Amino acid sequence: MKTLRFLSVLILIAGACLTGRAVYLHAKAKLAGFLIRRAWEQTAHTGEPRSPWLWADAHPIARLRIPRLAYDEIVLDDATPRTLAFGPALLLSGALIGKPGNVVLAGHRDTWFLPLEKIAPGDTIQIEWFDAGRRGLYQRRYEVNEIRVVDPSDLSLLAPTPEDALTLLTCYPFGRSPHSPQRYVVRAAPLGPSQLAKSPTAGVARTRSELAVANQ
Repeated sequence: MKTLRFLSVLILIAGACLTGRAVYLHAKAKLAGFLIRRAWEQTAHTGEPRSPWLWADAHPIARLRIPRLAYDEIVLDDATPRTLAFGPALLLSGALIGKPGNVVLAGHRDTWFLPLEKIAPGDTIQIEWFDAGRRGLYQRRYEVNEIRVVDPSDLSLLAPTPEDALTLLTCYPFGRSPHSPQRYVVRAAPLGPSQLAKSPTAGVARTRSELAVANQ
């Protein structure tokens, strides 16, 4: 009887520890997301790279949106395993965002790029970045024109291209399966050249200006 009670208490303690760890990890992920988005907003205003926290070895470089899926995530630089734990990231083997060529973004199949399971040809993808050369926040729209499940050794869609393209890459199948023998690749073509994006503070500034005129 005593042994049974001891085992019951042990199981309860173990369950409480696992629950506490899950809550901690969820809170940590939420806080990291908030800090990354705040760092991106600062970069969008000033153009200066901002680390989300003091010891971070990555920083946000762009904002990625897929309107039909209500998808809105911040892109980090250099898709290393450590960086990908905090968000989708740029593969440095491809073109830099805003530069000619094939821009390749990678993300985990069970978190950042899980919504790609529902993407479809014809969907619009928007990417926004601060262009240091032109000293402004720019955006470009793409249209999905190809979706493929490929073997990891098939790098054809990740290769440099003479034309501009945006490629999203994740493991396949989606979800938390321990096995991911294939890769899921989304290729999109630009709908036009990059354009100056609306400043995050433009609406506020305009509203204040209008109020000032109205109060004169």
